[in-house]
Amino acid sequence: MMNHRIFLLLALCLFSLQGVFAESNGVQEKRESYQGKTPKYVFYFIGDGFGLSQSNAAEAYMAAVKDKDGVVRMVMNTFPKQGFYTTYAQNRFITGSAAAGTALATGHKTSINTIGMDAAKQKPYKSIAEKARDHGYKVGVVTSVSLDHATPASFYAHRPSRNDYYDISVDLANSNFNFFGGGGIKHPEGDKKAKKSKSSAANMGLDSGEKINGGKKNSLQIAKKNGYTIVNSNDDFNKIKAGDDKIIAINEKLSGGKSLPYSIDQKEGALSLADYTQKAIDVLDNDQKGFFLMVEGGKIDWSCHANDAATAIKEVIQFDNAIQKAYAFYEAHPDETLIVVCGDHETGGLGLGFSGSHYHSAFKLLENQKNSYEVFSSKISKLKRKKASFDKVLKAVEENYGFNNGVKAMKLSDYELSQLKQAYDQSFGKGDKIENKDQYYQLYGSYEPITVTAGHILAQKAGIGWTTFSHTATPIPVRAIGSGSTLFEGYFDNTDLPKNIEVLMNL
Repeated sequence: MMNHRIFLLLALCLFSLQGVFAESNGVQEKRESYQGKTPKYVFYFIGDGFGLSQSNAAEAYMAAVKDKDGVVRMVMNTFPKQGFYTTYAQNRFITGSAAAGTALATGHKTSINTIGMDAAKQKPYKSIAEKARDHGYKVGVVTSVSLDHATPASFYAHRPSRNDYYDISVDLANSNFNFFGGGGIKHPEGDKKAKKSKSSAANMGLDSGEKINGGKKNSLQIAKKNGYTIVNSNDDFNKIKAGDDKIIAINEKLSGGKSLPYSIDQKEGALSLADYTQKAIDVLDNDQKGFFLMVEGGKIDWSCHANDAATAIKEVIQFDNAIQKAYAFYEAHPDETLIVVCGDHETGGLGLGFSGSHYHSAFKLLENQKNSYEVFSSKISKLKRKKASFDKVLKAVEENYGFNNGVKAMKLSDYELSQLKQAYDQSFGKGDKIENKDQYYQLYGSYEPITVTAGHILAQKAGIGWTTFSHTATPIPVRAIGSGSTLFEGYFDNTDLPKNIEVLMNL
């Protein structure tokens, strides 16, 4: 009887493995049998924390602000070839940006927090960007977060930890890529000694840490020695022209974590992700061989970690604005261009529906929010220093989120007021402190309690719910258009995306 059970178990295992191998071989066979044209220009857009819900929420919001039902299509969702893929890391089902970035850049799974190396942190993996460089293509990297952050780093760095910011920035200086644009360099003179923390802020490089380890050569000076020009003003940015090479364009005004300010917070005339994408095209489109450009919408992830729906949606729209620049280029070179749009993972467990609103959605209400959680949390910090009363804090909440503005749907209920009062007590040290760390985290994550509570209330009024302050393992959509885009139809793994691009570019 026991032998029969063992045989049955082995048979089931073999059957399951056979299915996995068949699926994998099917993807590989499709890749290897490709007979189409080799794309000369490849755009690789990665939305960090960008799942299907983030995309659908942005389209629903765009319709709502125009007083329309349904959705207004973003450019990315007009692309004819679409698929889905799994995102798990080698050592965890729910991935992180370093492991996911490495998979999307190199075609290899790795462990959490590892950049461009195997899971044992011993063997470097060459990225498709490095291979494109070595095959004569021009290469660019653009991001709305710091240039040494996990996703962009996965395309040029090989480090055991995503927190090795200084060493990563040295890898950037030695990459010989042609264009870097967007955020800044976090630790050009040496890394901080990181605090032990499991918070989202630590993972995003937003925690304070301890004193920077000095005595190291400034990585931007290393870049200059290697022939790079550092640009960090709008005037100098506008002077960059076709034919210029080895540019590191850092935004004139940087926000937390050396990133571009959130789209919701940007002032008129500020450079956007779309501006950096266009500038990269101008610089890279000056060679007979062609180019490879990776563009990351990095702050979709950050705003979703904070459960800030209005800010996240505007980051998605800004991401699509950058994609529009690539699409305009595609229209001029339709037979030579490939655009791939994907995400590294979903963040926040964003749900388009909330238990308290039943089947009702009101996305237009998100238009009432004036600033991101980051800017508003700074305002709360100033009020804390002044030991402001709850009434004064509530007034600030109403001004930033539009509550009690005369619109019935924006009136705060007694229950919502009690939520804000509890958050005020936790933030200002009033009343009974929540001692249970798990209970506190489930309410506020690692964010300012008043800010995250106000953001949750506004999202719920709009008909949006969140399940986590972290990542999720939901499969991610990919959209593609142009030469070789047929390879991105179906259901596969994140490691298949760079493998497809590698085959298409003959790398």
